Amino acid sequence: MHISFLLHNAYGIGGTIRTTFNLAQTLAERHDVEIVSVFRHRDQPSLGAPPGVTLKHLVDLRKGSPTNDAADPEHALPAKVFPRGDGRHRQYSRLTDVRIGDHLKGLEADVVVGTRPGINVHLTRQTRRGVVRVGQEHLTLDNHGYRLRREISHRYALLDALTTVTEADARSYRTRLKLPGVRVDAIPNSVPVPSVPPADGSSKWVVAAGRLTRVKRYDLLVDAFAKVVAARPDWRLRIYGTGDATGNEKNALHARIAELGLHNHVFLMGAANPIEPEWPKGSIAAVTSDRESFGMTIVEAMRCGLPVVATDCPHGPGEIISDGMDGLLVPVGDPDAVGDALLGLIEDDARRRAMGRAALDASTRFDPVRIAERHEALFRELVEKGANSRSRGALRTGLHKTRGAVLDGAYGLRYKAADAIRKGK
Repeated sequence: MHISFLLHNAYGIGGTIRTTFNLAQTLAERHDVEIVSVFRHRDQPSLGAPPGVTLKHLVDLRKGSPTNDAADPEHALPAKVFPRGDGRHRQYSRLTDVRIGDHLKGLEADVVVGTRPGINVHLTRQTRRGVVRVGQEHLTLDNHGYRLRREISHRYALLDALTTVTEADARSYRTRLKLPGVRVDAIPNSVPVPSVPPADGSSKWVVAAGRLTRVKRYDLLVDAFAKVVAARPDWRLRIYGTGDATGNEKNALHARIAELGLHNHVFLMGAANPIEPEWPKGSIAAVTSDRESFGMTIVEAMRCGLPVVATDCPHGPGEIISDGMDGLLVPVGDPDAVGDALLGLIEDDARRRAMGRAALDASTRFDPVRIAERHEALFRELVEKGANSRSRGALRTGLHKTRGAVLDGAYGLRYKAADAIRKGK
């Protein structure tokens, strides 16, 4: 099969980029695979180009590049195809409408895969007939605002399939959006075999990793670790990650660490790229988020032989961790429960090591080969069935296109009115 991925920016850093590269590289061992990046802002991908995969771009934003598109007049005009409800809308333009459209209308592929809601909408509106259209959801339906949910509810009906990273999110799409005939499958992200030996459970470090944002609730982890230190002052905590440009979350965490007198026990390590070598330096991993679309750090830690103490938040942790076997699930927002769970593993060396071994074994289900096989089976079935061949018929297709056009027009009038009010002020 010829499989084409359409990605926001393959030259940046992020979970969607990493998991797309993993999947594309594995599929490329058996298929003709390309990644088309809407934007290119540097010469080489930050994560390194996946071997065996053709990498292309549509809009060149590299400074000093002879093909730089930043000065193109259409790049200054707001996008009409890319939905305004998608948080990346301001980066898209009339130029991206045209470039993406030309690419999709001339695409010679069996399957095209979109990797975020706005791009999935492009697939439904601009892909030529005969190409299987698969949208991917790397966040969750609950993550999207009302505006975007309304927009995709009309547009996604023209996909052949939608994949989510958790079964819980798949159920949300099946039950809350009317997508007749659209296949909705849950296929988790993949994590490759680590290049470093697994943890042996002997170090006295707890490790956490992820962006320093409020939803990750590192403040709760710091509070929980105060309980750990009171009982076991020989243990320490490393938190890897950076926050936004304001540094507000980092400053707040530093203040809380100082207030609790934990400056010798809790360390904000900043970014680590790659993070892989840091996991085996610990014996336990901790995730205290209010919500997770999947939980890549959980799988990464497990692949390095660490049991994970995680909040049982929507959507991913409960589908990754077998509570009491390869990790522990605790209530959301409860620092005492987190502290007790950490202490339970700290005080029981045999249990900690056994759970680490179980985590290592359980994590093999996220191996790229296994995940790629699931995608491959889906793609092959859809291709054999025939793109856009489900029983909705031409009338249903036309109906959804008309409803989408009406919705676009209504939103367009609303945005013009809002712009006029702002300019009037």
